[in-house]
Amino acid sequence: MLVSQILKSKAEDTVVTAAPGMLVSEAAKILADKRIGTLVISSDGKTALGILSERDIVRELGNQGGGILSLSVDKLMTSKLVTCTRNDRADEILQTMTDGRFRHMPVIEDGELVGIVTLGDVVKARLTELAMEKNALEGMIMGH
Repeated sequence: MLVSQILKSKAEDTVVTAAPGMLVSEAAKILADKRIGTLVISSDGKTALGILSERDIVRELGNQGGGILSLSVDKLMTSKLVTCTRNDRADEILQTMTDGRFRHMPVIEDGELVGIVTLGDVVKARLTELAMEKNALEGMIMGH
């Protein structure tokens, strides 16, 4: 299965972004209100400068304390992005996320943000794919 198929199957296809100067406290509120795990940091909503996850915020709260809430998100974001394209395969994305120990991957094409896939999206896609393969094999065995 390709990333493009995963993006088509998602109920929500917009990527929530935050400007680099937004406060971490504001970003945390957006994450909580929208019940999402990450924000793509972008000055124009199209170019991904970095990514900020709930894990990033919690990790720095533990390291530095509550003062981080008044920092701008670009101080905490991961700026070395691992991205994919719509033509990448789900199993490759799953391996990359597992190896890198992260759960969100921006989808970038021609330098522009076109979507985001989560570990949950990829696992769901793989389970669907495996169920279809199982049904096809059962059908072949039973002669249908």
